[in-house]
Amino acid sequence: MSTWTLPTASGSYVVGLAPGDQGLVLHHWGGPVQAEPPAPSLPRRAASFVRDLDLLPMEATALGTRDVHAAEIVARRADGVRGLRLSLAGEIEHGVEDDGGTRLVCPLADPVAQIEVDLHLRSHPSHDVITKWATIRNRSPHAVELLRGWGGAFEAPTGAGAEIEVRTGAWSRETTPSLVDLTAGTLSVGSRQGITSHTAAPAVTARPRGVPDGDAWSVALAWSGSWRLAVDVVPFVGSVRIAGGPDDESGILTLAPGTSLTTPVLAGLWAHGDGDAVANAWHTYQRTLARSSGPEHRPVVYNSWYATTFDVTLEHQRELAEVAAGLGVEVFVVDDGWFRGRTSDRSGLGDWEPDPAKLPEGLAPLAGAVAERGMRFGLWVEPEAVNPDSDLYREHPDWVHHVDGRPLRTLRHQYVLDLGRPDVEAWVIGMLCRVLGSADITYLKWDMNRAIADGGQTEPGGDDWAWRHTHAYYRVMEMLRAEFPQVTVEACAGGGGRIDLAVLERSDVVWPSDETGPRDRLAIQHGFLGIYPAWTMSSWVTDEPDILDGEPASLDFRFVVAAAGVLGIGSDLLAWDERTRACAADHVARYRRIRDVVHGGRLRRHGSPDGAAYALQYALGERVVVLAWRRSGGALAVPVAGADPAGRYRVLWGSGEVEERTGDELLAGLPVPWSWDDCDIAELVRL
Repeated sequence: MSTWTLPTASGSYVVGLAPGDQGLVLHHWGGPVQAEPPAPSLPRRAASFVRDLDLLPMEATALGTRDVHAAEIVARRADGVRGLRLSLAGEIEHGVEDDGGTRLVCPLADPVAQIEVDLHLRSHPSHDVITKWATIRNRSPHAVELLRGWGGAFEAPTGAGAEIEVRTGAWSRETTPSLVDLTAGTLSVGSRQGITSHTAAPAVTARPRGVPDGDAWSVALAWSGSWRLAVDVVPFVGSVRIAGGPDDESGILTLAPGTSLTTPVLAGLWAHGDGDAVANAWHTYQRTLARSSGPEHRPVVYNSWYATTFDVTLEHQRELAEVAAGLGVEVFVVDDGWFRGRTSDRSGLGDWEPDPAKLPEGLAPLAGAVAERGMRFGLWVEPEAVNPDSDLYREHPDWVHHVDGRPLRTLRHQYVLDLGRPDVEAWVIGMLCRVLGSADITYLKWDMNRAIADGGQTEPGGDDWAWRHTHAYYRVMEMLRAEFPQVTVEACAGGGGRIDLAVLERSDVVWPSDETGPRDRLAIQHGFLGIYPAWTMSSWVTDEPDILDGEPASLDFRFVVAAAGVLGIGSDLLAWDERTRACAADHVARYRRIRDVVHGGRLRRHGSPDGAAYALQYALGERVVVLAWRRSGGALAVPVAGADPAGRYRVLWGSGEVEERTGDELLAGLPVPWSWDDCDIAELVRL
């Protein structure tokens, strides 16, 4: 066989052998093909300076196999052998798996360095994503340092140069889309912070320059530690090479003799259409990662942080729970401040026992009071953090990330536990099991409020702290899923500091940002929804002002923003009057009615959050939900994509007004009447 095909829902991915059997080369990535695609042709070149493998769309390369342009594996042996010259080392495995997916395994090896690399590719007919990773084995008697250990690359056939979309930002400005016109060179985004970070999201999309709604190729990394994605454009080649994996600047992975490692998964997506086509294709794939996408793990949450901060008392929490239940809330979550010694952010982190001064009988009485009001009970935790002023730190100062001989530095008055140490991982697991077993707790918000500034050495001479910490984090998250399947896990890291495909696979919802001001939040959610789905997007109604946008926003506006994902409430409910509570209860009831469409529907974004008007459309079967917002004086008519021109539809507005529209009218544009002055909701059902 000269080529191997991995079919996807809408297209196919075809690879063949590279010259000299030195690996796999891409023949086709895009729509379906009827005949075997030809091998890629080589551009004109100066033959004595560049080898063929540097110009071909190789699936994975190593420094030493590829000499001039970027490679995904950079290795050196302790005895001085550097680089790898990989070639085929056995039969290529290609076949259909039990779940209908197609797999391909290509065994490669360097017999001199005694290093083996198995390259894995996988597709599935339910989505358009190709996943790729590598297993690297050291068969030599020497230690091998992986200066870069990535699991392959994707070549997007964009033509000369490409328009690259990235999502960058900062705390409170996460997932802001940016476009880069890349004609040559390398665009690099990533994190050295031990988490994915607020600074960049591990996903990029490439398009031919000047074609915003044609073929697009998007690549995302499933890795929650320090990372890097590199986008390379080599002039005159006609494609863009996208690769990524653990950050290759702040850490080195070392393979002892006889050991192996498996790289993080790199996921590549082909789609045809605009940014929403790419978004929906990602959402389809991400649904296969989740254990569910229904309301059982996406409840309406009330979180008491803004009402109490650190001043947690049993009676106050009961009073808040009474009001929350009346609003239709499904889970009541006690945030920071419930545990021993926690009177401010300067003390107590690490001492995860109910504070006897605040909760003298533990968590059970509060959990019982919440259950009596028809709600589930949840807690906030930050298992990876410790304050210097805590019993845990006083007992185990060596447990924090540190570099020997260097003074420790706090951020937010705290250190980060070195989760990559087996004793720390065991302690975290034991702590979580004790807390979750102490009361009827079925919701856990896992936070991580600072970067790892001084990556620790988990072994003498080791520099793999982010790798070990991240894998331990995964094991703890997987333990929660296995031992406490009833517990909904919300992943948070000071807002959107740790969100990627691997986190989506191990949690139920994620906290995209600490910014809850609704106008700023619209921009964050716009960028978030371009790569991640609504059913993972925790979004709260609070009384907090916007950090950047000072234009006033009504309670209605705040609820409609939060209704775009997984609705939560974080306001001080005891400060709301009866009219405000009644308004909130109406919004919660409306949200619960449309939740299945928002979480399961196909997304369409209209306009821009910083424009005069903006709308989100979710379509599921015969039902459509439109959420719309405007600035003062803005007008909007929403073209309802997918409406049947010959059909008739009932439209229910937020005001309660009902009207009928034809499909032709909806396709032309549904005028928004602005029931609440600056926002509205429309529920459409085909008659």
